[in-house]
Amino acid sequence: TVKLRIGFDGVAIVWEIFKREFLRMYFPADVKNKKVIEFMELKQGNLLVAEYLAKFEALCVFSPHYNTVEAEE
Repeated sequence: TVKLRIGFDGVAIVWEIFKREFLRMYFPADVKNKKVIEFMELKQGNLLVAEYLAKFEALCVFSPHYNTVEAEE
């Protein structure tokens, strides 16, 4: 489907192009923005450290600061 949408019939698509198009189609910007806000407002509260860490790691992929090549390294 991605190949048809972006016009690369018969050509291998690199991961970054696939990921961008997949997210554009199935993960609307408003949902992503809500996840960014949820990450920015994340507090440990009554969560155990392990629970907080799991939630932090799940949400940090939506943060522009953590979602870069440099941050991934």
